[in-house]
Amino acid sequence: ILRPISMMTPDMALIAEIMLFSEGFVMAKVLSKKMTGLFDLMKEQMSKQDHYDYGLRNTKSILVAAGALKRAEPNMQEDILLYRTIRDMQLPKLIAEDVPLFNALNSDFFPGLEIPPTDYGV
Repeated sequence: ILRPISMMTPDMALIAEIMLFSEGFVMAKVLSKKMTGLFDLMKEQMSKQDHYDYGLRNTKSILVAAGALKRAEPNMQEDILLYRTIRDMQLPKLIAEDVPLFNALNSDFFPGLEIPPTDYGV
């Protein structure tokens, strides 16, 4: 017997907000909207590549990494932490043609941020 079911898409902004709060972010509401807005525009405007992922799995990975960075750098501004995490996790996946668009979108969603140099321990 088959019964009808209904499904809906997950509210990514709410999921991101809750995860950011659980990782210790105070500005979770604002940052979750920035992140989901950025991902929506990236999905719409960037080239279609099989390895690009803007779903829940990728979002969760970024938020967990942002939480780890927050624990490692507790005095850094939260928007800088999220910006760095998104940049460090998304940029290696992009093809060269999408990098300028990615940088432009990031500067639109995180305007005026002065990102300190990152020490990757190399």
